[in-house]
Amino acid sequence: MRLTVIGTGYLGATHAACMAELGHEVLGVDVDPDKVAALQAGRVPFHEPGLPELIAKHTASGRLRFTTDHAAAGAFGEVHFVCVGTPQRKGSDGADLTYVDAAFAAIAGHAAEGALLVGKSTVPVGTAERLAAAHERVEVAWNPEFLREGFAVEDTLRPDRLVFGVRSSHAETTLRQVYAPVLDAGTPLVTADFPTAELVKTAANAFLATKISFINAMAEICEAAGGDVGVLAEAIGYDDRIGKKFLRAGVGFGGGCLPKDIRAFAHRAGELGVSLDFLREVDAINMRRRDKVVEMARELCGGSVLGARIAVLGAAFKPDSDDIRDSPALNVAARLRLDGADVTVYDPEALDNARKAFPLLGYALSAEEALQGADLVLHLTEWPQFREIDPERAARLVTRALIVDGRGALDGERWAAAGWHFRALGRPALAGERPGQGLWGGKRTT
Repeated sequence: MRLTVIGTGYLGATHAACMAELGHEVLGVDVDPDKVAALQAGRVPFHEPGLPELIAKHTASGRLRFTTDHAAAGAFGEVHFVCVGTPQRKGSDGADLTYVDAAFAAIAGHAAEGALLVGKSTVPVGTAERLAAAHERVEVAWNPEFLREGFAVEDTLRPDRLVFGVRSSHAETTLRQVYAPVLDAGTPLVTADFPTAELVKTAANAFLATKISFINAMAEICEAAGGDVGVLAEAIGYDDRIGKKFLRAGVGFGGGCLPKDIRAFAHRAGELGVSLDFLREVDAINMRRRDKVVEMARELCGGSVLGARIAVLGAAFKPDSDDIRDSPALNVAARLRLDGADVTVYDPEALDNARKAFPLLGYALSAEEALQGADLVLHLTEWPQFREIDPERAARLVTRALIVDGRGALDGERWAAAGWHFRALGRPALAGERPGQGLWGGKRTT
């Protein structure tokens, strides 16, 4: 089929490349000529494993092209996917639908009468109904995305489910044709009305955020009571009603989706007369974990980080991404910098983005460079490379062997055995010591 993808950011570029991989002819559309030129040349302006190779493959074959011309897109496409952002509105928890409204208006004005316009953006419930009423000469459907950064190609080509929000058999049949290879591989399909399709994505994000904040709330209880949240999570994770996934306590979630999506969900629910105030507490718990890491840093530095050299391992909000939107790592780093610390950040992929957004922080080109001379180390993004650091070698680089594992991903006993004073959220401290080395201010570890 001939498909267009309106918006070539993270979601749109991935969807366009994967639709080409499924055998369709695809035209990506964006208002940014520089982005269009880069993609047409096979260059991806963000980090996503496997995507650069896919875009290069299909731009070279001619199956995937990019343009700024909505008229050309309207004439080309049989199905038009809208993949633009829905950021948080300034001064409100609600979603800003400016880009969605503009994208639908731009393509609807050029698309053939009766063409199918498919929203993939995460929107407040009621958006599809409103857009369908506003653009009666075309047909609207909703097909929410469920991409995980770092796994976006896999999640598009081999998703765990597809959801079609449709009003006609024609729309469902057309989308079945678009996704035929995916459905033939056995992917479950849920067909729904507009409101349900919109709610599937927001409900899924709300549930995930709630599960993450639940275990972080348990970490707070463990810190107060002297328990170990790691052991607690293991024990409750054996219950198949709960499961083990996303039960690792840490500095919390960030990124461009979960924080703004749960706020927008609660906001929209309130507009509809339904209270989802528990999501506000989910958000608050998440933000408190950042406060806790800052508090632990101050404690380990003798009550103040003024003048302390702090190495921060991680800048992206999660591994396998260069996305720094609402990054817990950079939020903590910036707060410590404001408190007078000399902060050096290292991340395998996100340094360029971090430098632009936080120019006052220091940056290193390797983990070893960041650790050199550090008084305190904070592990705040769960890159595999950081789990592979040799604690004994790292101990020879730092001034003081103090570390906070803000992701609960490091082997604390291994680090303590190498002489580190090891702290993790919701877990008892592990005290290691090497000759002549103790806690800040001469207080020795025991």
